[in-house]
Amino acid sequence: MDLGAGRRGVDMGPSALRLAGLNEKLAALGYQVEDLGNVLVDQPESVPAGPSEARYLPQIAHTCQRLADLVEKAAETNRVPVVLGGDHSIAVGTVSGLAQYYRKRNRKLGLIWIDAHADMNTPASSPSGNVHGMPLACLLGNGPRELTHIGGFAPKVDAASVALIGLRSIDEVERQNVRGTGVHAFTMRDIDERGLLSVMAEAIADVSKNTAGFHLSFDMDSVDPREAPGVGTPVRGGITYREAHLAMELICDSGNMTSLEIVEVNPVLDEANRTALLAVELATSALGKRIL
Repeated sequence: MDLGAGRRGVDMGPSALRLAGLNEKLAALGYQVEDLGNVLVDQPESVPAGPSEARYLPQIAHTCQRLADLVEKAAETNRVPVVLGGDHSIAVGTVSGLAQYYRKRNRKLGLIWIDAHADMNTPASSPSGNVHGMPLACLLGNGPRELTHIGGFAPKVDAASVALIGLRSIDEVERQNVRGTGVHAFTMRDIDERGLLSVMAEAIADVSKNTAGFHLSFDMDSVDPREAPGVGTPVRGGITYREAHLAMELICDSGNMTSLEIVEVNPVLDEANRTALLAVELATSALGKRIL
């Protein structure tokens, strides 16, 4: 999906990840991999953009509903859902499906959101109207009802069970949204001052408390653009190659990750598929690959 983004090309991200060998590398770790193919998405050339404050909102909501149903079904069969993006608006569908699965079992879901951006704008605060800047706000119950109430309930996650890691580019109004909700936010300054090990340990503890486990939503723009150039909204000064792998390894070690999504891989902006290759490396680290 690229309906939520301001630049075209990110809809080819899943193909780039497959081309980089994701399925084969997961199978080599011992997993049984079932590739369900691409979720049906409307093409922006064939539908109206709609209101400028939330462009392509109905189409994004329909896609997220389809994705939520697929993710919930995967969880019901004891599979580990791995969702490939696409722009970050797909997280509304992924997390909605997972939240519905756990809600039916009277349990709650934690969420680790690794991203250069907070993605907590709303149509009222967004300077661009691009929905990929809004998904976390929607999951916390703030935003268009078409997205906040997929499955008929909101919020999908409690703010106290959400950790944002790697923040370094936040809009002014959005900053107030982050501060006001009570999510656990860790900026690049926190990583610089404390080290990634300390930050990840605290974040994992926060999202694991009183939950059935946590979903990992990993935006490739969290990584420094020198390592991950193929993203639509690059910001200098991001997580290093080795820090990104350490974060994935620590998440795996916790044993609490229920599911994973990797988003914002844009092959049009990439260099020889470098960003997709790194994304595959990080996915395999999160799912058990080790140096020794």
